[in-house]
Amino acid sequence: QVQLVESGGGLVQPGGSLRLSCAFSGSIFSMYDMSWYRQAPGKQRDLVARITGGGRTNYTDSVKGRFTISRDNAKNTVYLQMISLKPEDSAVYYCNAKRIIDLVSRWGQGTQVTVSS
Repeated sequence: QVQLVESGGGLVQPGGSLRLSCAFSGSIFSMYDMSWYRQAPGKQRDLVARITGGGRTNYTDSVKGRFTISRDNAKNTVYLQMISLKPEDSAVYYCNAKRIIDLVSRWGQGTQVTVSS
C-alpha cells in the first residue's frame, strides 16, 4: 500500500521561501506520476505542479516561475520548492501519487502553508 508523508510546511512572510517534501513508500516510485495540489478554506483542491515518472513537469499558471517540482528517485521523494511566496499561496498542500499503468491515485495527509506578515 502506497503511503505518502508530506513535510516542510509552515508560516512564512510574503516574499519568503519554503520547500515541501513528500516521502513515498510501499511501491515502485518510478511507476508513479507525482503531483502537488493545494486547497484553501472554502475552495476546491487544485493542481499546483506535476512531474511524470520520466521527469516532465507542468505547473498551474499562477506558480510558474516561482515554484519548482522535482523528484529524487533514489530517495523516493518529491519536492516542491516555493519562492516569492504570496498570501494567496496559503493553503493545505497535498502530495498525490498516480500509478501510470492504471491511474490509481493516493493522497498524503497534507501540510499547511501560511504566507502572512
